[in-house]
Amino acid sequence: MSLNLNGKAVLITGGAGFIGSNLALTIERRWPGARVVVFDRFQDGTCFGNGNPISLGSWQNLVDFRGEVLCGDINNARDLARLEDYSFDYILHQAAISDTRADNQMLVMQTNVNAFGDLLSLARRCGAQMIYASSAATYGASASPQRVGQEAPDNVYGYSKRAMDDLAARVREQAPDLKTVGLRYFNVYGPGEYFKGKTASMVLQLGLQILDGRPPRLFEGSDRIMRDFVNIDDVVEANLLAMETPHSGVYNVGFGQCRSFKDIADILQRELGTELPIDYFPNPYSGYQMHTQADNSLSERDLGYVPRVSLEEGIAAYVPDIRRIYQQFGYQG
Repeated sequence: MSLNLNGKAVLITGGAGFIGSNLALTIERRWPGARVVVFDRFQDGTCFGNGNPISLGSWQNLVDFRGEVLCGDINNARDLARLEDYSFDYILHQAAISDTRADNQMLVMQTNVNAFGDLLSLARRCGAQMIYASSAATYGASASPQRVGQEAPDNVYGYSKRAMDDLAARVREQAPDLKTVGLRYFNVYGPGEYFKGKTASMVLQLGLQILDGRPPRLFEGSDRIMRDFVNIDDVVEANLLAMETPHSGVYNVGFGQCRSFKDIADILQRELGTELPIDYFPNPYSGYQMHTQADNSLSERDLGYVPRVSLEEGIAAYVPDIRRIYQQFGYQG
């Protein structure tokens, strides 16, 4: 990788969240001469009707970060105006409503689409590259492997992410010099996700259940519920590759293979040395996505993205952090 961020200014929206904080810490560690600015709303106790928090950013994800931190809401024009004092070279836009079962359609669309338009305007004024979080939710229940062009969102979150991709394409038509790269994350897991609460990965949720001596709880038929699980280290590398590429467009970021929820439980039990029976229960959700698998061929061609961390390797490396989380916070149910 020839990317050199020393002397560059990088804005990370949602920088106190899971992926954003990992990006901030990685860039600061690799390029100590970079100016990294984290912009995040931070958690304030407000929740959706389903009980999940609206904001997922936590100061605890940034304990080791030494760059600049701005507390602000991307939906608030006065907060965004504070960014006008900077001249950014890159914007890594991770802030979003990412709860696939969020019930406030207006807030999802305002946050994920309208605010993205404002940040694209900022990128145009700064001459910054825009790397942003799209999502595999744009594909809905389309057949695997999912490819760009197969979009069929089946919830407002997936729709909002497709609308972001469409907006970025329209803005590029108006400003051909503006580089935008949308990264469609599949099921991301790894350190830093604890403060996502119930929307954290099954890897963390099942790991905490097992450490608490509870049988891992899975939907009936979980051996047939397949997902493309991608480690946070590979997601960070995909963002850095997107910063380096001359291409614009939308790209998948998955591992490229699908695994079952039962695979996760089995790997965790092997790593934790337990043999608890699995507690199967009926799936309460209609329209549940049963199979995801990223076609990474376009990402490999244009970005050079080749995922490195298998599910077995990723879980084994994650287990010490899961143990630490359990010791610090226990199992919250």
